[in-house]
Amino acid sequence: MKLLKHIAFLIAMLILMASFSQCSTAQKIQNEAPTQFGNVYCQKWVAGVSGGGSGFNLFIPVMNESIKLDSVYFRGKIAKLEFNPGQLPTYIGRFENDFNQPKDIIISSDRNEEYDNKLPKKLVVIPFELKDDECVVSYIKGDKILYYKISNIEQKRPLNYPMASPDKNIKLN
Repeated sequence: MKLLKHIAFLIAMLILMASFSQCSTAQKIQNEAPTQFGNVYCQKWVAGVSGGGSGFNLFIPVMNESIKLDSVYFRGKIAKLEFNPGQLPTYIGRFENDFNQPKDIIISSDRNEEYDNKLPKKLVVIPFELKDDECVVSYIKGDKILYYKISNIEQKRPLNYPMASPDKNIKLN
């Protein structure tokens, strides 16, 4: 009987510890911005050729280059941020859509012919609930990864890239 009580106690303790361990892995959003941000906006783009791709870019201007932004969570997706120095230093998150992507899938009975097919992308579940005009950036401070939410992201007019550059010698009536 003592053994049964001991086992029941150990199982209860394991369940209790497992429930508390989930709390420590939750992502905590910081209340204070790591730097001053400029006008954060996103812009859709579509290539003018079939299979050229499409997506949207998120632009995060920063006033202080000393902080290093790492990744961004936006509209159910995640992207690594690229730094673009310039007059106004900006981090850019690039997100591709399935629309207008090349569909070169080889289907064959010979496995070797299908070798170049790309694997389907895994669905990523982001750990934040965000509105369409909100994103969360991750940044590194010391040896910790911290998170900050940016709201009121502006949606700019889409960029539609032409199929070819216009010929200046052709006159249109």
